[in-house]
Amino acid sequence: MRIDTIRTRLRSLGAMPLHEDRVLRDWVRAMPHDQGRRRPADFLPKPVREALPQLDAELDAMARVIGNHPAEDGSARLLVALADGQTVESVLLPRDGVCVSSQVGCAVGCQFCMTGQGGLVRQVTSGEIVAQVVLARRLRPVKKVVFMGMGEPAHNLDNVLEAIELLGIEGNIAHKNLVFSTVGDARVFERLPLGRVKPALALSLHTTRADLRARLLPRAPRFTAAELVEHGERYARVSAYPIQYQWTLLDGVNDGQDELDAIVDLLRGKYAVLNMIPYNTNPGLPFRRPGWDKARAIAAHLSSRGVLTKLRDSAGQDVDGGCGQLRARAAGGQPVRMQALHRQPKAA
Repeated sequence: MRIDTIRTRLRSLGAMPLHEDRVLRDWVRAMPHDQGRRRPADFLPKPVREALPQLDAELDAMARVIGNHPAEDGSARLLVALADGQTVESVLLPRDGVCVSSQVGCAVGCQFCMTGQGGLVRQVTSGEIVAQVVLARRLRPVKKVVFMGMGEPAHNLDNVLEAIELLGIEGNIAHKNLVFSTVGDARVFERLPLGRVKPALALSLHTTRADLRARLLPRAPRFTAAELVEHGERYARVSAYPIQYQWTLLDGVNDGQDELDAIVDLLRGKYAVLNMIPYNTNPGLPFRRPGWDKARAIAAHLSSRGVLTKLRDSAGQDVDGGCGQLRARAAGGQPVRMQALHRQPKAA
């Protein structure tokens, strides 16, 4: 169910825009309808009031938690069943955040991501995206939503932007705390500046080398690292938020001095922050998580050279909860084994 479908249904019952907003506001904030200054009996048209129990039941049926895996860091990975039986993952993050999925599966095929191994199954509707936030709010406060779960948000742009608008207006979430993560897509750079709600932008960089990017992200648009940063800078000026560049740190793959020097050349002086995330190990995939001391030294080195670098740990390390792992285990799937991409020592 899409959000615009819900609005159309309410309108057919005689709801005005302010009535639609009230019903959707109650839903996205996980609040009972009788909370606040005006109760439904005092405010909503009678046909809308009479339809609320059925509508609420249908909204609740869009997504339900079938697995809750709390971790020691305060996060919890949720396996969420959609109405048609498909599953996605959401993550309750420390400090009142939630990470949501925008697709069942993913078509980009990132070689270090379990989600990408099975390809794209279907799009997640705007209603199903918001329903993940509602589930999270029933468990704990949510003040930040990041679109970094299963799927590539740029490949489901209409649904994601519709969900972002509702979350940023009726959902009472600061626009800078709505984080749109993408591998880079021309449509994103065209449409995000035009929206009523302008989310923060996170660009998946992962490497500065075009050849390595093509191997790690085989079906991502062929932007160079410099082109991605140029697009990012343009959006930063429109939104007034720094661009978040994502770098999954793969031991022996993208952690060499050549990469660090190139990062400095790319990002020093930019309105940006580099989020460096040591790889969350996926059994069967040919990548290794670097030691924490090594990761910390890399982040400190970049910071000392003028690149604001935040070292972040992927939530759920102690529950083997890398993105896509819960869904794969629930489906009984086995990870696909691929050729290692570790850098080879140079010939003498």
